Amino acid sequence: MSKSTLKSQITTAIQACLSKKAEQLTILAMEKGSGAFTDYFVLCNGTNPRQVQAIADEVELQLKQAGMRPTQVEGYRQAEWILIDYVDFVVHVFSERARKFYDLERLWKSAKHLEPSELQAKPKKAKKKAANPARRKTAKKKR
Repeated sequence: MSKSTLKSQITTAIQACLSKKAEQLTILAMEKGSGAFTDYFVLCNGTNPRQVQAIADEVELQLKQAGMRPTQVEGYRQAEWILIDYVDFVVHVFSERARKFYDLERLWKSAKHLEPSELQAKPKKAKKKAANPARRKTAKKKR
């Protein structure tokens, strides 16, 4: 899978989490030599079991529409820690209590923390058009 495709899929998962008001969204880029079984973790939490399940449902729905199905989903019924495995990345949706207890950020402290904006493809720089100074002057006079 290409890096840009993977980043696009992770961005879709992040947007799904945020659309259901997920809290404390964190993205971890796992190091190659760390023994991690995936490339990225997407971590977030909800405030109650229904919200935790709603976040997980939305992630699955949005990625299914993009043509992806998880290889494994764990913990849905208990809604304390739902793990959605997409092989190249794993989405972890926690209750607040479980998030604090398991503290995956501490366990995987060698992983690089990313912001959602770092996953988006950088747009190509467009050529700047030469500004017409005469046009600016007339626009200022009209105000």
